[in-house]
Amino acid sequence: MSIIKKQHIFLPKKHLDYSKWSVIACGQFSSEPEYWEKLSEYVGGNPSTLDLVLPEIYFGRDNFERIKNINKTMRSYYESGLLEDAGPCMILLNRSTKNNPKRLGIMVAVDLESFDYKANANTLIRATEGTIVEKIPPRLEIRRDAIFELPHAMLLYDDREQNIAENLFKNRENLEQVYDFDLNMEGGHLSGWKIKDVDEVIGKFDELLKPEYIEKTFNTKTPLLFAVGDGNHSLATAKAHWNNVKNFISEEEKLVHPARFALVEVVNIHDEGIDFNPIYRVVRNPDRRFVKDLLNLSKINVNKAEKDSYLTETIFMSGEEVPLYLPNNSPLAIKMVQEYIEKEVSEQLEMSVDYVHGLESLKAICEKDKKAIGITLPTLNKNELFEFVIKHGILPRKAFSLGEAREKRYYLEAHKIKLI
Repeated sequence: MSIIKKQHIFLPKKHLDYSKWSVIACGQFSSEPEYWEKLSEYVGGNPSTLDLVLPEIYFGRDNFERIKNINKTMRSYYESGLLEDAGPCMILLNRSTKNNPKRLGIMVAVDLESFDYKANANTLIRATEGTIVEKIPPRLEIRRDAIFELPHAMLLYDDREQNIAENLFKNRENLEQVYDFDLNMEGGHLSGWKIKDVDEVIGKFDELLKPEYIEKTFNTKTPLLFAVGDGNHSLATAKAHWNNVKNFISEEEKLVHPARFALVEVVNIHDEGIDFNPIYRVVRNPDRRFVKDLLNLSKINVNKAEKDSYLTETIFMSGEEVPLYLPNNSPLAIKMVQEYIEKEVSEQLEMSVDYVHGLESLKAICEKDKKAIGITLPTLNKNELFEFVIKHGILPRKAFSLGEAREKRYYLEAHKIKLI
């Protein structure tokens, strides 16, 4: 039985301004209030998903009234017919940004019974990094009384033959186009086509779970269909909500209740529009032995290894650049360094760690703060992600960035999760 299910997808009425309806995922620009202020000015009084979500920038405040208004607005949109049922379907997406002219995805509904965000999970849908449980309660408070979910989770799948989304896109003239518009705030452009024949698509995804494909591709017999690329806390909230709901319904209802299923965008990890960017570390106020012990992490491995058996990264310290040798496996290399940093920071109260995007930013920080130490880390190899998650569980914190902030998913489609 497939973990992808037929579910009804709701879309905003065609007469609405989609560029004002659709806004970026709530976790972005969480320290930039000016972004959300500018977005609010742009949306004005128009119907918008901005009024249906709680941006993380508001987390930590008393959001009782804000959450109350979110659910009130959602009910108003539903009762006034602003959200229209497109029927049981999937939606093929093409997202273009200034960095990537094309990124294909498919909106599908997945069974939350097949998802677990715990580090040792063995389910067909798994998280790629640790879940911060403190981020779940405010999201769960909204979801408890919500009629719809507005998805921003992006799940990755490993289709090296590229014959699912790519084939659909090649034959998109046979599909009904349901939207085609510019996203606000420099988010790029988004196009979507309705897929009615969902059974054929589900069948192709199920082929990725065939034992022979799993063993050949990942050198293991343990199956994994989807790894969470973005929106892990959103999906974790959906799971928590479903766990609450199913405690009060019959066994028959559990099989079909809409809250059991989460609408997500699934993207082939080998899509040309998927970029894995490294995230560097800046360690502030380290003690004298910090660098020495860091260099010794893989000293034995390097001494015994051939030249191509390790990765060479860089430590920036006091105007110097020191080579750092790490295992020639980027997930393991990142894990090794991150675990060492976390251990040291937990033991030395004056020490702290920042996460930095971009080599020039890293250098600039270290030049400004002479006591800081910058550490580069390798770019995650697309071919290594699934095998690592299957064999070792979640990746270390901040292992990679899936594109830039403005390239993240925008809210648009909706999925009904309440019986009403």
